[in-house]
Amino acid sequence: MNSNTVRVLFSFAAVMVVWLLASPTMVFAADVIPQQASYAKAIFSVGAMIGAGLAIGLGCIGAGAGIGNAAAGGAEAVGRNPGAHGKIMMTMMVGMAMAESIAIYALVISLILLFVNPFKALIVG
Repeated sequence: MNSNTVRVLFSFAAVMVVWLLASPTMVFAADVIPQQASYAKAIFSVGAMIGAGLAIGLGCIGAGAGIGNAAAGGAEAVGRNPGAHGKIMMTMMVGMAMAESIAIYALVISLILLFVNPFKALIVG
């Protein structure tokens, strides 16, 4: 295929993904707005929802990659030296716990963005 065709298909796919991800957010944000209120609250709520989704999504991708890397390294090390199984597994589990803490931090950040957003008073009032 032509590189221009690939670029157009990739752009179309990216627009469709953003549209599919943002449309439920807009539906949920419509419940936030009273009839006489401005749209600043809805726009802020949509931004917070998208930011929370990105925070937890990217955080879990990083944690998953770290845990997978630790498991692969541990399995390879045990395969090379089965006698050191206990030390290798202990170190691997500590590394996996550290990688999993990134996902927990991402969850905390996304929950803060959704429920206790510190910028809400500045923007919405």
